[in-house]
Amino acid sequence: MEERPMEPQDRSLTPGPSAGCNVGGKEQPIFSTRAHVFQIDPSTKKNWVPTSKHAVTVSYFFDSTRNVYRIISLDGSKAIINSTITPNMTFTKTSQKFGQWADSRANTVYGLGFSSESHLVKFAEKFAEFKEAARLAKEKSQEKMELTSTPSQESAPDDLQSPLTPESMNGTEEERVMPGTPQHPEPRGETSQNMLPFSHSSSNINKHWEAELAALKGNNAKLTAALLESTANVKQWKQQLAAYQEEAERLHKRVTELECVSGQTTVIKSQKTELNQTIEELEAALKAREEELERLKAEVQSADEFQSQKESLAEKLQETESRNQALGAQLGELEQRLESSQLEREAFRQSLCALLALLDTKIFELTELRDALAKLVESG
Repeated sequence: MEERPMEPQDRSLTPGPSAGCNVGGKEQPIFSTRAHVFQIDPSTKKNWVPTSKHAVTVSYFFDSTRNVYRIISLDGSKAIINSTITPNMTFTKTSQKFGQWADSRANTVYGLGFSSESHLVKFAEKFAEFKEAARLAKEKSQEKMELTSTPSQESAPDDLQSPLTPESMNGTEEERVMPGTPQHPEPRGETSQNMLPFSHSSSNINKHWEAELAALKGNNAKLTAALLESTANVKQWKQQLAAYQEEAERLHKRVTELECVSGQTTVIKSQKTELNQTIEELEAALKAREEELERLKAEVQSADEFQSQKESLAEKLQETESRNQALGAQLGELEQRLESSQLEREAFRQSLCALLALLDTKIFELTELRDALAKLVESG
């Protein structure tokens, strides 16, 4: 049985001592809800990594001793969220059921997937409320410090660059939706009711592959144009490379000629130094051109890979069309069977009606015969 996410409500939750959150006796939970917890991938800073297999409790805590607010979530005995709210933090709603905030102290970005939009709105309202309370507490603390000592400067801001966020990400545990895993419910029914859903499902699959193929065609056209432009640039750079090589050879010859000239040693040395610097600059330019050529070769290879993906999708589309045709043939055969069955039933019904009429006639004749025999018996 799947566990339904809890409704957000104000209640007391005390994490166990093994959670590693440092939740003391004076730190009390002031709001709790249920959500799927994610963290940003530290390597890519773009992809979301789930830190809980199912919806867990996420709570706001208030430490009256230090006058700070924290967001804490436990998965068993493991603390998967331990974030102190600061005035610089911002909670961003990236979809109807998903929100995120950055914590520079933990050097990560947290994401929460809720079961409904109302849960997300409630959590965001509490975040803004406690953020404002943290700001006021910070200002009061600074005022106290100004009265006793020189004002101290705050450290670096806590906000991190918000990463790419998953759209259409649901936090419900019933749906078991993780980022980037779409769901396609399939209809169920009796054999006689599955003919139209088969055709509808095949049409949806066909449209899906056609859309992907169209997108790949667009990407392929862009890559082809970039490839043509890169090829033209490569030819131009090769010409420039040949010109630089000729210039380098000419300069080397000029250096040799100047070294052979006598009576002008100082001038020759200065010209040699200048020529050597020019040669070094030309060699650096050649190296940069070679690196650019390598990059263009990598782009060409990527374009080839996209072309292979396009061909693979075209094959899949063709297979889908053939399956669609096979399902259409099966549908036609079933319709023919149904029609023949209906015709047989109608013929059988007509035969029964005729037999019933004949039986009624025979019964009527037997009744008349009985009456006649009875009259003969009575008259005899």
